[in-house]
Amino acid sequence: MNILISGHRTRRYRSMNSIGDDCNELKKQYDACFNNWFSERFLKGETDDSVCAPIFKVYQECVKRAMREQKIELREIETDYSTGTEYDNNNTASGSKSQSGQSKS
Repeated sequence: MNILISGHRTRRYRSMNSIGDDCNELKKQYDACFNNWFSERFLKGETDDSVCAPIFKVYQECVKRAMREQKIELREIETDYSTGTEYDNNNTASGSKSQSGQSKS
């Protein structure tokens, strides 16, 4: 939302609430830490983000607890997609076999 005040444009940003009401204050603390780290450290070349790790860990546990309470399956979001899945590996392997089988015919 942009607001024009006395010829000066200011911006107000609303942050989104957390998935659990009990986690909102932790989210605000983590957001403040992250925003400070990003602007004061990361943009100046410091990539060590461990300064916010303690509050992030507490916030993450709160979110996981809220998700369990709301019956949201954690395993759906904990999958490591960067390594590929068994399905992808099987399709690649079977695709290679059928292609090589076709080229030999």
